[in-house]
Amino acid sequence: MSVEQSPKGRLYGVGLGPGDPSLMTVRAVEIIAEADVIAYHSARHGRSIARSIAAKHIREDHIEERLVYPVTTETTDHPGGYKGAMEEFYAEASARLAAHLDAGRTVAVLAEGDPLFYGSYMHMHKRLADRYDTEVIPGVTSVSAAAARLGTPLAEGEEVLTILPGTLPEEELAARLASTDAAVVMKLGRTFTKVRSALECSGRLAEARYVERATMSGERLAELADVEAESVPYFSVAVLPSQVDAERPPPRERGEVVVVGTGPAGPLWLTPETRGALAAADDLVGYTTYLDRVPERPGQTRHGSDNRVESERAEFALDLARRGRRVAVVSGGDPGVFAMATAVLEVASQKEYADVPVRVLPGVTAANAAAARAGAPLGHDYAALSLSDRLKPWEVIAERLSAAASADLVLALYNPGSRSRTWQVGKARELLLEHRAPDTPVVVARDVGGSGERVRIVRLADLDPAEVDMRTILLIGSSQTRVVRRGDGEETAWTPRRYPET
Repeated sequence: MSVEQSPKGRLYGVGLGPGDPSLMTVRAVEIIAEADVIAYHSARHGRSIARSIAAKHIREDHIEERLVYPVTTETTDHPGGYKGAMEEFYAEASARLAAHLDAGRTVAVLAEGDPLFYGSYMHMHKRLADRYDTEVIPGVTSVSAAAARLGTPLAEGEEVLTILPGTLPEEELAARLASTDAAVVMKLGRTFTKVRSALECSGRLAEARYVERATMSGERLAELADVEAESVPYFSVAVLPSQVDAERPPPRERGEVVVVGTGPAGPLWLTPETRGALAAADDLVGYTTYLDRVPERPGQTRHGSDNRVESERAEFALDLARRGRRVAVVSGGDPGVFAMATAVLEVASQKEYADVPVRVLPGVTAANAAAARAGAPLGHDYAALSLSDRLKPWEVIAERLSAAASADLVLALYNPGSRSRTWQVGKARELLLEHRAPDTPVVVARDVGGSGERVRIVRLADLDPAEVDMRTILLIGSSQTRVVRRGDGEETAWTPRRYPET
């Protein structure tokens, strides 16, 4: 005779909101009323914030499952360390809930905030949701509660909001804070000093607001820079609110110029440091084509100009800085490689600009971008030359080409041709063939990272000057550079790191 088994119960992850019981959703209240088992996490002291939020909806006939963490912030003698202790706890806790579900009971796991947003419930969900009918009831997050309490927009329009755990390394926090529009850093408490330092390093400390226990008893709002680390509990967040319509600081007695490189194309090639400098600038100065790569931000002024007025552009930027403006001079690629850094520093060396701070931030240069697309042709010694004879005589270019080629260096040739310079590539090919074999690999890379990207590998003897323009860079292999065709049919060029003994 078979025994009829009870149908399995249903699992609910119930979001309770940030702390105020009145911010629980109607659905959350309904589920708690329907549940047979109410489960919640707590530290070893036994108190549970989640339970306290839902307290008036918990009945005497509810079965309560208190899931007590073996450790929170203290050390443990578990052989697997903190991670091992927590893994064992989650396995044991999910097994306790599974026993109720197998008995046909409905289980509601309470979660402060939202169950799937940095919440403990998710560890139960990952272990049980594939075996039992499950529903997650979303809740108001501490992020939304903090913004509401501050009474300021968190993110507006096309702004990017970044949410970060304060447990990240300080350098990682600083990089991400520098490169975003708006941000919230959670899990403060013991991490506060590190988070404050990261905000200061990223230049965002003055904007940062502090929210403690949003919507709970003991709520506190403050300028983060004014908060003492010893007073900060775990349930607090740092907020960098929307910059749209934010009050800009008054002009300083003297500003600064930061020369930034945007890489060879769009936003994917920007470093976090560069993003931060661009976001913090009052004025953007640069060749219009490069300025167009930078997202527009409220409160910033853009000053575009032609590509052939580097000195005038540099002088304009330095004059703005003398009036207290933070100026970002925007360059393509790396600003120190055939680009704007030299022009700015040359003008900045004049006596009247001696007190204007100038910083140069690196960017991905065209040679590195093209080499990465082709494989690793710059894997050994190489030289970078510009074929433009606008600022130096062709005789100097030819002499340097011959010297580098005779030294068997890989060559990265910038500015190879334009509408007004059509013969230099052909002449360079002739000079190189005096020192290199006709089948020497040449990477012809055009518009790397852009919509018109095209990267090919050709023989030096077959290099066609008609296919080369100002958006092209040429990488000329050495005698050791190799080209292989891989399984997908694509050719890859690489230069061995070991050079043969003479």
